[in-house]
Amino acid sequence: MMRSLLAAAILAAASAAQAQSVAITIDDGPNAGSTPRMSAQERNQAILDALAKHRVQAALFVTSGYGASTPQGLPLLQAWSKAGHAIGNHTVTHPDLEKVPLADYQRQVLDCDRLISTQPGYQKWLRFTYLREGNTPEKIDGMRKFLRDHDYRNAHVSLDTSDWRLNEKLEEVLKKDPKADVSAIRIAYLAHIKQRALAYRDLSQQLQGRDISQVLLLHHNLINALWLDDVLAQFEKMGWKIITPAEAFADPVYKLEPVRKAAGQSLLLSLGRTLGLGLTPGGERLVDDGDYEIAELAKQGL
Repeated sequence: MMRSLLAAAILAAASAAQAQSVAITIDDGPNAGSTPRMSAQERNQAILDALAKHRVQAALFVTSGYGASTPQGLPLLQAWSKAGHAIGNHTVTHPDLEKVPLADYQRQVLDCDRLISTQPGYQKWLRFTYLREGNTPEKIDGMRKFLRDHDYRNAHVSLDTSDWRLNEKLEEVLKKDPKADVSAIRIAYLAHIKQRALAYRDLSQQLQGRDISQVLLLHHNLINALWLDDVLAQFEKMGWKIITPAEAFADPVYKLEPVRKAAGQSLLLSLGRTLGLGLTPGGERLVDDGDYEIAELAKQGL
């Protein structure tokens, strides 16, 4: 009996050590704009409460012009620092590097840095807006040199999601009817996160021959204020281990710098494109920006 219990404990420990891991990162925060049902402070607190409930240390990538640079919005940012989360850089106004001069983009990074560097949890991590690192050699090489010169790292994403698209649908429905039943959107959102997670896990196996430490991209928005708790619970039910962003970025895959052949999306997709690989079965869902889920919701009258 004792040997059986010991064997089971060893097996469980080995399984836990090999569990797929994921880190939680939140972009575009703190967003102090108005939404149905919840104020900016309520949304911010709901996201923080969900993280605290699951004992998760996340990273907030700050777009300072969305509220953090104002007297009303600064306390929202400070709440993240006080809760022990990492604070990264996501520019001031969320410009598209493909559409603005390189110098202007770099100036926005430095301007945001001046604000976030005052906060506990500050990290020299840049999350490129739209996950676009430039569409010319001048911009790509210029930003890579800029990051090295300022001791910054590219805060890559491996597990990209279209939570923003489903959030748009959620707000659209609630603006028409604040009391609308949005349970179908919740179900679609959780299914979307699960589908993306499993597909990117399969892609990491194809490209790296192993489970990498995934970095999940979500946004500081209403859909996560309402249902981040459910997202985290779903990962736990799937057997995934939620780790800190710093732990995830220690994975050697995040030292790779593929030349992006298409704007946006996951580091894994960029690696695959660099190798000339097509999408894996089901992979078309990774680049549809939530079209599948939106179409399914339309069938339900949403």
